Amino acid sequence: MSRTFFSLVFASALLSLGGCADGHMTCRIGADCASGVCLSNGTCARPVDAGPNDAAITHGDAGEPIDAAGSGVDAEVDAGERICSPNHDGIVTRAEVPLRAGLRANFRIAQNATVSTAGTTSGGARTWDYSGSYSGDHDELVELLAPGSSWWAAQFPTATHAARVSASSDNLGVFQITDDALLLLGVVSPAAGATQTRLRYDPPVVVLAFPLAEGNTFSTTSAVSGQAVGVIAAYTEQYTSVVDASGTLVTPFGEIPALRVRTEMTRTSGLATLTSQRQFTFVGECFGIAATIVSGAFETHVEFTTATEIRRLSP
Repeated sequence: MSRTFFSLVFASALLSLGGCADGHMTCRIGADCASGVCLSNGTCARPVDAGPNDAAITHGDAGEPIDAAGSGVDAEVDAGERICSPNHDGIVTRAEVPLRAGLRANFRIAQNATVSTAGTTSGGARTWDYSGSYSGDHDELVELLAPGSSWWAAQFPTATHAARVSASSDNLGVFQITDDALLLLGVVSPAAGATQTRLRYDPPVVVLAFPLAEGNTFSTTSAVSGQAVGVIAAYTEQYTSVVDASGTLVTPFGEIPALRVRTEMTRTSGLATLTSQRQFTFVGECFGIAATIVSGAFETHVEFTTATEIRRLSP
């Protein structure tokens, strides 16, 4: 059966203010660009509104479309539009989590690592330091993919982007970003065929609910159906999330003020529990998801010490 609880790599549309001025400059992550947007061809988009109306990014002054894959990066946009600017109010709004196909960022990833999800506390301030090295660390460039003419696109007409679900799987999470939430619509294999995966979530899973503030909770119980590695699959997944802490996240990229979202997933079939898993997601204003830590199956401790995968923002 396909693993569908994932490291939230899909939401890694990392946007912060940085160095390059326009679409002619090269970049690897959004922080390299004044616009905060590093397109999939490695060039900076021009400054645009990073808020809910991301569709504004797709058209130039004369109305010409800008290709999300970067072929239209020379098209002009209104110079007066704002870029994402954090206000450090401890609340992450939709406007502070810019997401769209074509964005990409670099993450450092390790699997089966010993971690401290609890972090440390000093003077009432909490810090999670994941800047050090872990066995098996490797850097991965993560990109949000446009549905385009993908074999699965017609089955998910509201999808805005897709991305790999984890470092150990080629499967893609299919997502929709709205003014209110980041939603998981399904999980698919990169290609169709006899061993294809195409799972649909009904209703879609709320991955993040905007605005995010400490103490907020959200949950989804979803019927999952379709094919997993070519086999008919049907089961239920329940996701329960709480924004349970705030503090400073330390990554190889640097220090980021962040909210921590704790998510618990339970998969059942009838009365039988098939598996359960925990995940921590660290979200920063204008950085989006800057780190995730995923537990093993049937983890019973809220603050666990063994992660099947840890990923954090990297230069």
